[in-house]
Amino acid sequence: MKSYTISYILFPMLLVAFLVESVGAADGEKDGVYIVYMGAATGSSKNDHAQILSSVLKRRKNALVQSYEHGISGFAARLSAAEAHLIAKNPGVVSVFPDPVYQLHTTRSWDFLKYGTDVLIDSKPNSDSNSSSVEYVAIIGILDTGISPESESFSGKDLGPIPSRWNGTCGDAHDFCNGKIIGARSYNSPDDDDEGLDNAPRDTIGHGTHVASTAAGTMVNDASYYGLATGTAKGGSPGSRIAMYRVCTRYGCQGSSILAAFSDAIKDGVDILSLSLGSPASYKFDYKEDPIAIGAFHAVENGIIVVCSGGNDGPSEETVTNAAPWILTVAATTIDRKFESNVVLQGKKVIEGEAINFADIGTSPIHPLIYGKSAKKTDATESEARNCNPDSMDGEMIKGKIVLCDNDDNSYSIHDKEDEVQSLGGIGLVLVDDKMSGVASNYNDFPLTVISSKDAPEILSYLNSTRNPVATILPSTVVSQYKPAPTIAYFSSRGPSSLSKNILKAKPPDIAAPGVDILAAWMANDTKVTLKGKESPKFNIISGTSMSCPHVSGMAAVIKSHYPSWSPSAIKSAIMSTGKDLRQAKINNMKAPITAELGVIATAYDHGAGEISTSEALQPGLVYETTTIDYLNFLCYHGYNTSTIEVISKHVPDGFTCPKESSVDLISNINYPSIAVFNLTGKQSKSITRTLTNIAGDGNSTYSLNIEATSGLTITVSPTSLQFTKNNQKLSYQVTFTPTVPTLLKDVFGSIIWTNKKIKVRTPFVASSR
Repeated sequence: MKSYTISYILFPMLLVAFLVESVGAADGEKDGVYIVYMGAATGSSKNDHAQILSSVLKRRKNALVQSYEHGISGFAARLSAAEAHLIAKNPGVVSVFPDPVYQLHTTRSWDFLKYGTDVLIDSKPNSDSNSSSVEYVAIIGILDTGISPESESFSGKDLGPIPSRWNGTCGDAHDFCNGKIIGARSYNSPDDDDEGLDNAPRDTIGHGTHVASTAAGTMVNDASYYGLATGTAKGGSPGSRIAMYRVCTRYGCQGSSILAAFSDAIKDGVDILSLSLGSPASYKFDYKEDPIAIGAFHAVENGIIVVCSGGNDGPSEETVTNAAPWILTVAATTIDRKFESNVVLQGKKVIEGEAINFADIGTSPIHPLIYGKSAKKTDATESEARNCNPDSMDGEMIKGKIVLCDNDDNSYSIHDKEDEVQSLGGIGLVLVDDKMSGVASNYNDFPLTVISSKDAPEILSYLNSTRNPVATILPSTVVSQYKPAPTIAYFSSRGPSSLSKNILKAKPPDIAAPGVDILAAWMANDTKVTLKGKESPKFNIISGTSMSCPHVSGMAAVIKSHYPSWSPSAIKSAIMSTGKDLRQAKINNMKAPITAELGVIATAYDHGAGEISTSEALQPGLVYETTTIDYLNFLCYHGYNTSTIEVISKHVPDGFTCPKESSVDLISNINYPSIAVFNLTGKQSKSITRTLTNIAGDGNSTYSLNIEATSGLTITVSPTSLQFTKNNQKLSYQVTFTPTVPTLLKDVFGSIIWTNKKIKVRTPFVASSR
């Protein structure tokens, strides 16, 4: 058996283990499972594939783990390091790399998107011959932990026939398919046979069920988590069908399984692929060694839009994952709902707290209260004790008390502190943590709540001035229409991408959507989220960019249903160019700019093009078509040579060659719906070209220019108006960025806006001297 390093990502109601094999991608020197990537599946690649695979199987009959033949060519196999190095030298092999393991990105949303920040416009947009009525049924493929078909959110009642173009299967899981769920596949990791795991698409974690119902769940009335967040649960595209590809187990999400699911999904005929998973921010995979980037590239080549979560490693910059330009990457925001669990001190003084708990220790402040530091063991440090770290406090002093704990050393998780207090006989925990603001973790029936650092001094003053301090923690209640909202979730990974700075892949790069305290369907009989003496809940409340991703996948499905001929890049552009600019005034429910976790005004590194619009994305007017040539040039600029690119893509035009002077600075010129210019120093100018396609359906239309920018930069756009005379016409413009100072002391953010008075097409940009 291989050895593993096990880490944990802690979010409400869910512990997700992810593994980093000791066979790490960096060293590549040990025996294990390797992925052999051979580019696009073509006639010649199939021959090479068969020959290399045959030679491997001759040496070891059980070597094969997965074989990729649809859209993608290659395989995953058990190889020695020497074999891997040898195979990598074969013509037609793009890369050979150790099989990585990814993590899940989890830590009333649709109504908030519709009414909270959106301007309602014509619900029957004008359309051209490329559009249709909503008779086209979009199919959303979801790569995740599986699905619970018995959930009401996946009822197939009154949905009509399965689309005739569907080529997928439910395999042996025939009871999974019901007209709503039309595909269910599962992929065991290479070691699953040893673990005795059932190779079935049933969800045993809950995450996949939650994600699938957020994207495409049918409407369920009176949904709640034990009475919290009661309302109607529904997905973004209730009429869409779901195909589940179970690639994750309790050990993580194996890269070889993910690539197999991409290959099958291409053959099956999905329209959208949704992945709420990725690598930790500390892992920097090259695109040709990243199964998600590889699979997404070939999916997009085959007309499938790929939506991915951007990761939960915020709020530091350069933490966003899944940042390849052919992926639509999603950040997380809050909604206008808060789960309040207050602390009551003597004299009925109330300190506001936030958490999901069903505490039952009474509403009167009669329980002894102690600061963790005051119970310090003699061999512990003061910092360890005040943070309530394991083995730092005297159990006799903690027993029967509510404990006040700091959370500023990052040595242990909140649940570690919770376990420590409970093990010592504590009856409640008040945690001081500003970063958790807006995110309510679930502690079931244990009285735990989170307060802000500005309120902590009041409790400390009370403790220091009272001989026998007492308190209680109240069970959670729901605060609706909470302000401010939305805000950027503290955990949401930030841009720019460390791999592709010259694309504005900001915050979970491209767009933001609700990802905090989202109520959605949950797997049956989950004892971890079941309260004592109660039936298992049918719905659960969790947070993460895992939850924001399916909001965007659902919206992509709605657009695809209206405009089935639109390309993945057109759909992406429609979503990005109509995103709500979160830096502008009057955008949140307090008529103020959106803020990040500690109250600072958010930037495009936090939210990308803004928060998704549920109506304007259906009528974007103009779109940026990012072409095959754009993606091929992107690979050139990243240092790939022409011969490698010809193997990777099946759409390389005759005579294509990489530009002679390829460099990462040229990435700014691919036709992306945002602009990023780095290395802007001195008073040198940099010019960027973009091309817009008229898909408004009204033929003649003139768009005028508006530029939003801050000081330190002069921006010139030519021409200053775009006059379209027919549908599908393409017009280009050039943007020139010129610093007005020798060095930009901070990155400059802004937008280029084209408007015809009815429609606004916004292109966010960032300019930097970095």
